[in-house]
Amino acid sequence: MRKNENIICISSIDWDFVWQSHQEIMSTFAKNGNRVLFIENTGVRKPGFRDIMRLKKRVVSWLKSIKGFRKESGNLFIYSPVVLPFPYSRFACWINKRLLIEPLKRWIKAMSFHDPIIWTFLPTTIALEIIDELSDRKLLVYDCVADFEELTDNPKMLKKTEEILIKKSDIIFAQGKVLADKCRKLNANVHIFPPGVNTKIFEDYLSAPVKGEAEGLKEIKKPIIGYVGGIHKHVDMTLIHYMAASHPEWSIVLVGPKQTDTSQIDAMPNVFALGKKEFNTLPAYINGFDVCTIPYLVSGYTETVYPSKLNEYHIMGKPVVSTALPEVEAMNEQGSCLTAIARTREEFVKLVEKALACDHGKISGQRMELAKKNSWNERIERMSALMESAIERKKKAPSANWQEKFLLLYKNTRRGALKALSAGLALYLLLFYTPLMWFLAGPLAIADQPQKADAIVVLGGGVGESGKAGQGYEERVQYAVELYKKGYAGHIVFSSGYTYVFKETLVMKALAVALGVSAKDIILDDKSANTYQNVEQTREIMLANKWRSALLVSSPYHMKRLSLVFEKYAGDMKIAYTPVPRSAFYAHEDIPFFHRQISFGQIKGIVHEYIGIAYYWWKGWI
Repeated sequence: MRKNENIICISSIDWDFVWQSHQEIMSTFAKNGNRVLFIENTGVRKPGFRDIMRLKKRVVSWLKSIKGFRKESGNLFIYSPVVLPFPYSRFACWINKRLLIEPLKRWIKAMSFHDPIIWTFLPTTIALEIIDELSDRKLLVYDCVADFEELTDNPKMLKKTEEILIKKSDIIFAQGKVLADKCRKLNANVHIFPPGVNTKIFEDYLSAPVKGEAEGLKEIKKPIIGYVGGIHKHVDMTLIHYMAASHPEWSIVLVGPKQTDTSQIDAMPNVFALGKKEFNTLPAYINGFDVCTIPYLVSGYTETVYPSKLNEYHIMGKPVVSTALPEVEAMNEQGSCLTAIARTREEFVKLVEKALACDHGKISGQRMELAKKNSWNERIERMSALMESAIERKKKAPSANWQEKFLLLYKNTRRGALKALSAGLALYLLLFYTPLMWFLAGPLAIADQPQKADAIVVLGGGVGESGKAGQGYEERVQYAVELYKKGYAGHIVFSSGYTYVFKETLVMKALAVALGVSAKDIILDDKSANTYQNVEQTREIMLANKWRSALLVSSPYHMKRLSLVFEKYAGDMKIAYTPVPRSAFYAHEDIPFFHRQISFGQIKGIVHEYIGIAYYWWKGWI
């Protein structure tokens, strides 16, 4: 068997689900010196109500792990990704790529899990995304175990992605002839491998001097007609009901997790659903059956199914009655004829009756010998040998897939450019065509109701929010004059150390006087170069004039920074923050939602204030 490989398995079931070929193959590789990462099922269809518990379990697994990754045993690791359960939505796939693939790439880097063999059971879009991202793979294996077109709600899309996968694959293992024929239309390197049987678990049980009894079977009366496996939508509930109703003396025992509506048989007194059991306990349950059954509906999906339970039944030497599944019939045609096959419900019951009446002594041995030939060890050894040959072929023809690699590189480059463009466009629309920036600016704006005070303090505009000299001071002066004339205060302080041709405070005073303010009621602070100094100088002026209260006038989104500085350095004074009610620079009311909501200059002014607050905190001024 191939050893010392890194194997990434993209599974179509979860690790803790009913034990199937997925767990058997990967655990065998791990036990034989290979490192295995088992990626749990990401889905082939949109989830329904019945999937709620499975989704909940996935979230719990993720929370208990490290970003979804956990070590199961030895060389075996499990990845339980949390993804949006919409496998054919472009948006969901875009999100899932980040939720699943980015952590996966980081894990691969951390674990030096390079040059992997990728073994996929899933033919979905997300599986292809994983495969394309891991372009340094040593080998791509597609294990075709089911006709997923019959399981998905988007068969057209799945058919497309599966065809791409089949063409990409270096080697394909198909569960049966029907699936193999489908794959061979697009890839000649296809090999049939039906599910095998873990002979060791069953042989250990059979060779034990004292055989353990299965929990729950001892109390159930004989004869027991048994079934092992998931109780899913492909199990014929009508057949089970008919069998139980026509023979009330039989006990119908179902061992496996309930995955579909079973109301048709729940009330029947001789039907016993025992639930999911650990795989290593199955020999005891099968040993307790008198007849084993495969009561599947015959449908488009089950025509490709090879029931793994068939070999498990046979290795215990038990008689088996099955519905007419093509793969079971094909096995009988190969010369075994050890499985009784029924085409109607009535025939199924008659065959069970016949099996109960027969002496199976000699035939039991034949069943056991047939099952041993189908052991998982033998199958996986042959799979490994075929993989080794495929790897050698790739080494001898390293340039054979140059075109695929080149196209993938081109695709990734183009995809990267498209992503950057899309992200840029999304950011542009978010910033300029939604109220997001005004929402973020909200905490900066403080507006108190004007009230009687000793003075009105007006900060100059300088090159503040607009970035241009001479803009902003006019509306502040006008609002201060309005407050002055309404009698809110008898004095005005203009504070600004900015000079552009003339000192800004002189220009502000001239405008105020022209608007009717007495010159003797105006005091100038022409030394302050920033907000911190504005507060310092204002406090000194107020103390010198024995003032205890003031109305503070500035632009709306400058108020938060002002308040933080005043609280630290002039907390003993009563300050009312009264920004100009309508700032021409920050005007944005009554803009329809689909129109541009904000200008670049306004964004720059808002960001400037947040940076200013951070800087003042770093300087210790707030």
